[in-house]
Amino acid sequence: MVTIRHATKEDVPQLLELMYQYIVDFYKCPRPSEDSLKKLIHHLLDNPYEGIQFLAEKEPHHLVGFSTLYFTFNTLEVKRMAILYDLFVTPDARGQKIGEKLLQTCVSYIRDNDYSHMIWETAHDNIPAQSLYNKIGAKKAVWLNYEIQ
Repeated sequence: MVTIRHATKEDVPQLLELMYQYIVDFYKCPRPSEDSLKKLIHHLLDNPYEGIQFLAEKEPHHLVGFSTLYFTFNTLEVKRMAILYDLFVTPDARGQKIGEKLLQTCVSYIRDNDYSHMIWETAHDNIPAQSLYNKIGAKKAVWLNYEIQ
């Protein structure tokens, strides 16, 4: 059985390892320093108005996934909105609807707290993720994403 819950300070060591799997192993990005990643986790724990992390716990004290919401404002609706930035399940726990449970928890959170909406992006070739998003009733946004570095 999987429990989805808010991250706590006691979760930092395991969450740190999950985030390294996500950043380095899954996305093949450079490994951030432990200090910088811990600062991010603690910042979210200390400032829940800016963002929140949900954890998937399979057994007591065994984390198998996480999601991260960051919060900003939607001027057009004069409400807060959420950005789902991270949704990750460990390879050994995939196929058990844990990603779906994390995603549904994020959706419930924004609805329960009267956010205007939640946005996220995924890679064009991430078909399993797109299948999940379609399954929960999400629609492709009408807005185009741009970026600059």
